[in-house]
Amino acid sequence: MFSSEMEELYILDCMAYIMVLMAACTFVTLLFENVPYGRYASSKYGLPVNVRLAWFVQELPALAVPLFLVFWTTSAKTALLPNRVLIVMYFCHYIQRSLVYPFLIRGGNATPFASFVLAFVFCIYNGYMQIRYLSHYAEYPARWVTHPRFIIGSVLWLVGWLLNVHSDHILRSLRKPGESGYKIPTGGMFEYVSGANFLGEITEWAGFALAARSVHSSAFAIFTTVVLASRAVAHHKWYLTKFEDYPKSRKALIPFLF
Repeated sequence: MFSSEMEELYILDCMAYIMVLMAACTFVTLLFENVPYGRYASSKYGLPVNVRLAWFVQELPALAVPLFLVFWTTSAKTALLPNRVLIVMYFCHYIQRSLVYPFLIRGGNATPFASFVLAFVFCIYNGYMQIRYLSHYAEYPARWVTHPRFIIGSVLWLVGWLLNVHSDHILRSLRKPGESGYKIPTGGMFEYVSGANFLGEITEWAGFALAARSVHSSAFAIFTTVVLASRAVAHHKWYLTKFEDYPKSRKALIPFLF
């Protein structure tokens, strides 16, 4: 490996460790402040951005940057089956999240500009880190796709992805076209937890990290867990305060436990 490639791999590793540090800082911050979006949006975080536009634009770099890395830069690593499967996992999520999800949103509060910008920057950062590593540097043992760790991780990813998509569908169905406001979600994993959509995405990226076996995928899974677990807890508390008839047996994120 050329020295320039060694330097880039070192940079990618540093980016992963920085993301873990970001997760730690975010964890502390979220103990005192909810993520300012949706029902927690506030004008103190900047001008409001249309929610559909915000989701589309902020998530698009997570798809566009990796597409450039895969199709406009060449590497033998993209021909390897484990690398391809992991890259497909990543793209499945962000194709749905950037090209499908924003246009299915019904109602919803505008996104504060600060939240929009932070999400946009994060998607560039993480998209480059994940796919640059997988498409140019990730090396797996022979027959890694048959290893129990890869199989279990892939199954977890699929279960999480399906749960996330299904839970988003349930939330959208609560509102008729043109409606706004909030209702108690029912059905699916919402019968057990308030943050079923968050549980799906956390499971998804935990499975991805297990299958990918890298500091880069692990850093993303840790960051995702910190942010979305905080959202799930905040939503759970909000539902209990907002609705007197909210099911008391539901937990915030983990069925029967938490």
